[in-house]
Amino acid sequence: MIAAPLPDFRLERYFSRWEFAATHHLTASDAETLTIRELLALGTDADRAEFDELGLGYTETWGGARLRAAIARTYSGCSPADVLVFAGAEEAIFWTMQLLAEPGRHVVVTVPNYQAMETIPRAAGADVSGVLLDAADGWRLDLDAVRAALRPDTAIVAVNFPNNPTGAVPDQQTWRALVELCTERGIRLVSDEVYRGIELDPAHTLPQAADLSPTAASINVMSKSYGLPGLRIGWVACRDHAVLERLERHKHYTSICSAGPSELLAAIALDAGAWIHERNRGIIAANLPLVEAFFARHADLFDWSQPDGGCVAFPRYRGAEGVEAFCRDLVEQAGVLLLPASIYASDLAAGPVDRFRIGLGRRDPAPALAAFEQFLTTRRPVR
Repeated sequence: MIAAPLPDFRLERYFSRWEFAATHHLTASDAETLTIRELLALGTDADRAEFDELGLGYTETWGGARLRAAIARTYSGCSPADVLVFAGAEEAIFWTMQLLAEPGRHVVVTVPNYQAMETIPRAAGADVSGVLLDAADGWRLDLDAVRAALRPDTAIVAVNFPNNPTGAVPDQQTWRALVELCTERGIRLVSDEVYRGIELDPAHTLPQAADLSPTAASINVMSKSYGLPGLRIGWVACRDHAVLERLERHKHYTSICSAGPSELLAAIALDAGAWIHERNRGIIAANLPLVEAFFARHADLFDWSQPDGGCVAFPRYRGAEGVEAFCRDLVEQAGVLLLPASIYASDLAAGPVDRFRIGLGRRDPAPALAAFEQFLTTRRPVR
């Protein structure tokens, strides 16, 4: 259990200042959302009637039967019994990473990452090592580096693909080799897969870890590729039921259960998942030429590469003042929000310090890009 104070969650601290104050949220990590009306329209008449008459009592801690069945259908080798629902992905990460790490055990995480993936097991008493994705080679996952980081007491290898913030996805051969490596060594693979499903190239869509390994834990959520963060529905899929039972007992101390309306709406969305993902891929595909043209016009200041998957990318800023000052001035002077590299800094491995995260999943980035461009031509001197 958590034994040490948790550090500030840098991303959430930054968002608490700017997410709703900035005019243009150009760093959003989720795809374009739907309204409740639009989402209900994807369901049946029976779904809409059920929503209208839904009682607002407690729900099952494991998640309702319909929701767990809908989640299980997104896997090829998992049943509803292999699914535990959480209040978003963060609760799932919170319990999974501390309970499976255990004090004194060793954990390997890829860097850059979602901060909780490394800070939670460290606060729980685990010894955590980082494996840096290779920025010079398209953020490649170096399997030899993972293998070299393993120890006899390694309990977990934790990864996030498509990666936040880089959008990187390993090739299929490397991914399957990672799963096999963990299985052979008796190490549990914890796979954050929240951006899976909106890859523009189907070859970049990886099999889910829980489908490939009987011990791996796949974490997913309605927030990112489905664009429904307001539902606060996430889950862990794992065929090791002892793990799920342990997680469920600890969930009693946090959310206990999910909101009934959210569970029903999430089930409707999952049943319409193919349509929602296709819609969101279309938004990303429409946005990419605009973003690429913007960075091409300013190639003296930025190095851009398209992400393999997900709806975020991590371009380089080449200006003399550095990316931290640049992002600060951009939001303060032009109201355009980006996330500087410091948000993704890690104590485990020294990643690039000249990058920023940009989002590609929201509709109509043109006004934000126009404000961005105006800033580049009229910005005041750096303080």
